[in-house]
Amino acid sequence: MSIGRVERELRRKLDSGEKLFFLLSDPEKPLEPDLVKEFDDCGADVLLVGGSVNVFPTDIDRYISSLRRLGVSIPIVLFPGGLNNIAGSADAILFMVLMNSIDPYWLMGAQVTAAPLIKRLGLEAIPTGYVIVGHGGAAGHIGRAHPIPFENPYLASVYAMAAEMLGFRFLYLEAGSGSPRPVPLEAIRAARSSTEYIVLIVGGGIRSTDYALRLYEFGADAIVIGTLAERNPQAALQMLSSIKKK
Repeated sequence: MSIGRVERELRRKLDSGEKLFFLLSDPEKPLEPDLVKEFDDCGADVLLVGGSVNVFPTDIDRYISSLRRLGVSIPIVLFPGGLNNIAGSADAILFMVLMNSIDPYWLMGAQVTAAPLIKRLGLEAIPTGYVIVGHGGAAGHIGRAHPIPFENPYLASVYAMAAEMLGFRFLYLEAGSGSPRPVPLEAIRAARSSTEYIVLIVGGGIRSTDYALRLYEFGADAIVIGTLAERNPQAALQMLSSIKKK
């Protein structure tokens, strides 16, 4: 499958030495459009939308429409928590496999069901391996994941190798929304050292700029900020500003 416009632009930024910042908005309790516009103006690279089980595509379409009316211009990429999160107004979708789920539905069933809908809507699909680490949160519970233990971060390397061999172009290591601990730095190092071309995304429990910068140092290409933006948007904006200055 060819690389689409959104992924091509993200790879161009990485090739030029940029660090990517993804903002996450849950459509059940979405970030205010004015706040998203602030992140857009400050240099955020992607708005991820999705993750909730209590929304419909029409809810997401309305939210995206409100963002576009306000002038939000960054790519809006679906981060689907299920088939109910697939909306045609987005620019792209992370076409994910929850690699450490014990439920066949999240390994292939959801993808087979979603594929014809994504194709019909004309969404850019970005093949993404999704791996739950430690706490896992709601994503781990719903997806029946067998998380990588915080104390065994080296296991991220085997998932990273498998993801690359399966042809995934992105790998998302997820500690879970609002996790008490972020993904360990050693898990990032292990995943990065085991792959050549995968875009490595890290999310969940990232609360400080210092830790965010260390994630990049250990090999992350992009970080995802959601809960911090909801609870302390000024701290999240300051984090973004610091990242983009480096």
